[in-house]
Amino acid sequence: MSVKKNLLDYDLPTLKEIVIAAGFPQYRATQLINWIHQKFCLEIDQMSNLDKRFKSWLKEHFEIRFLNKCYRYDSVDGTKKWIFNTLQGNIETVYIPHDGRGTLCVSSQVGCALACQFCATGAQGFTRNLSCSEIISQLWLVISELKTDQIHRPVSNVVFMGMGEPLMNEKHVFKAVNLMLEDHAYGLSKYKVTVSTVGIVPAMYRLYDLTGASIAVSLHAPNQQLRDEIVPINRKYPLKDLIQACHDYVNQSKRSITFEYTMIRGKNDSLKAASELTQLLKGLNCKINLIPCNPISGGVYTSTDSAHIKTFQNYLKSKGYCVTIRQTRGDDIAAACGQLAQTATLTGKQIASHPGN
Repeated sequence: MSVKKNLLDYDLPTLKEIVIAAGFPQYRATQLINWIHQKFCLEIDQMSNLDKRFKSWLKEHFEIRFLNKCYRYDSVDGTKKWIFNTLQGNIETVYIPHDGRGTLCVSSQVGCALACQFCATGAQGFTRNLSCSEIISQLWLVISELKTDQIHRPVSNVVFMGMGEPLMNEKHVFKAVNLMLEDHAYGLSKYKVTVSTVGIVPAMYRLYDLTGASIAVSLHAPNQQLRDEIVPINRKYPLKDLIQACHDYVNQSKRSITFEYTMIRGKNDSLKAASELTQLLKGLNCKINLIPCNPISGGVYTSTDSAHIKTFQNYLKSKGYCVTIRQTRGDDIAAACGQLAQTATLTGKQIASHPGN
């Protein structure tokens, strides 16, 4: 007996092709997407505007399968982290409330192959890519759970800044992004869905062409030599090519681009580094987000102190750059930037598997 296909693996264009090929009108795909992703209905028989023949075909060939939720951790600052189990290992998803909006940080891989020197996920190594259904499960399940907590519009922004490098899983990430942006599904703005990359240059061009989503770049160093050390993939995609791709993105999208810069004590935090950074980004419409280096188990790097980060910020501002300092959120539950995959010492609330599993 063949395994039924998972409806969460399809964006609207793909589902329309399947529905038409089966002899049904394409609007049935739109209705189905709406039921699953906007009305959060899982029972095909309860989808009242679908006819019996279409429902029968759906039940014969498809089902809805979610990730298995294992644990949820609640931070004192309101941040929440979920642990989801796959057969090949766990992934993590973080919800960050702030000033009337909610940002969901989703994972795109089990582990990560890129081995950035300050990142717990990179130290874990790479296992596999997540499917579209596994990525979109994170959004669906978190929204569903937060609704029961009576949080109004719980997710307004999605960032691909969880475990993994999204642009090394572009096939599934792009489908998930398109579902997030789809008006008949989650209806998020292209300005509110951001894919963060360390700089997989060819895929950066495809991301904007195929989805229109926003791009953020994990930069972390102002020159080729230092970035080679901190972000090893830089040896494959040199800094000059990455910066050119950023210029092209800004020119094509007419948006600014965000650069994430982890502040590492004694490594990339000098005023000389700040000066190099201003030259590197000269003429580029961008925002710079300075991130205190969060501690990881076995890590050798520590964070620049807050006063020095402020000095670094002020120097960049004096040169005309828009610069923010990321507030550390969820560090008590290992949910802060760079800490995902560190759960061994936490005490979390075990939660039942979703009934869709």
